[in-house]
Amino acid sequence: MSTRQESDSNEPLIESREALIVPMQKGEKGPDRWRIGTEHEKFVYRKADHRAPSYDEPGGIRDLLMGLTEFGWEPVIEGDHVIALSGADGAVSLEPAGQLELSGAPLENLHQTCEETGRHLAQVKTIGDRLGLGYLGLGLWPDKTRAELPIMPKGRYAIMLRHMPRVGTMGLDMMLRTCTIQVNLDYASEADMVKKFRVSLALQPLATALFANSPFLEGRPNGFLSYRSHIWSDTDPQRTGMLPFVFEDGFGYERYVDYMLDVPMYFVYRDGKYIDAAGQSFRDFLDGRLPALPGEKPRQSDWTDHMSTAFPEVRLKSFLEMRGADGGPWSRICALPAFWVGLLYDQGALDAAWDLVKDWDMPGREALREAVPRLGLNAPLPGGGTLRDIAGTVVGISRQGLASRARLNAAGDNETGYLMPLEEVVSRGRTSAEQLLDLYNGPWGGDLSRIYDQSSF
Repeated sequence: MSTRQESDSNEPLIESREALIVPMQKGEKGPDRWRIGTEHEKFVYRKADHRAPSYDEPGGIRDLLMGLTEFGWEPVIEGDHVIALSGADGAVSLEPAGQLELSGAPLENLHQTCEETGRHLAQVKTIGDRLGLGYLGLGLWPDKTRAELPIMPKGRYAIMLRHMPRVGTMGLDMMLRTCTIQVNLDYASEADMVKKFRVSLALQPLATALFANSPFLEGRPNGFLSYRSHIWSDTDPQRTGMLPFVFEDGFGYERYVDYMLDVPMYFVYRDGKYIDAAGQSFRDFLDGRLPALPGEKPRQSDWTDHMSTAFPEVRLKSFLEMRGADGGPWSRICALPAFWVGLLYDQGALDAAWDLVKDWDMPGREALREAVPRLGLNAPLPGGGTLRDIAGTVVGISRQGLASRARLNAAGDNETGYLMPLEEVVSRGRTSAEQLLDLYNGPWGGDLSRIYDQSSF
């Protein structure tokens, strides 16, 4: 989740509804300026006993952040706490229970993305070895109750932790017990955004299936392949889901603004502090009638903050965020941006992907999204068949898109090699989650502690 670093009291106020479209319009870029921004989270644990470390304890999360400053990262302070780092490779930040996230810099190609990932993981492993910390690449804590997890000292998280139980049964699980991989991608125009949004939203369940990696909860199988994805089904219905309006005629920036205005607020950031506005309306804020800040009107940064508090399967800001994948091992971090870049950054691939999904109806899309956390590649497609039937075709389209981009590294290799982990899933027909279940029910003999050796970075 986003980390605010400053508040500017001189920032212009939003005086009209039209100003709410500006961030999306400013995101428009020609294809030569399209970039790839990859985000990945991991669970931090103590090697000695697999416990999740707290922020303040010796060798805990604060010490981990400060240790990373040896590599040139600069601390970001909130109150009296270091809660993030900034640097040339983007930002390192904390999720609510201490999950460590790299929000990578906007990069030109996937070779750079994987180099960035490699630098980050080498750095955290260096500091982790010194502190006795390890890192787990899964979509869900496999063996921790909520009560066993620490809370990080970030103001927005305190507000969200209070609010989540009011609107859903699994919001606290989302905050405390999940990790994901995401990629942020650009668009050239409003029309280009619309097509990319529709393709990526329709195919997000396939990404969920291909990256399914969260089959355990509190020490035992949970009945799902991606329990992380299932958690979103009852986190907060007003800010999650498949967004049917995206597929309706006339969809564009203004319709997304309407959606965001209907998403209840969480907070307002002022003078280094988060003010609780949970459940209040940004429409009232525009009119100067926000109960949390009576008489004040929003700044552009308030709207930017608010746009980060909706959690649909694909999210629009000044770029598009792909949000369907579980956290996973090193190779999967590169595979997710490869999958989406191949589909969305080549016009031929984008057209082919749209032809594949354009006739799906909305009830079918919703049913697919509902089924995929439990069934993975066996989830039923709109109109018949299963995800398994199209997985190879879609990954193949992505491969063709990457080949067409022809972005080469120093050895002369293009970007298609980063799809290999997904091609392996397609060829064997089994997800990472199913392989973990095979180990649990077979060689591990039900001893889930062995997942720390299997799934650590």
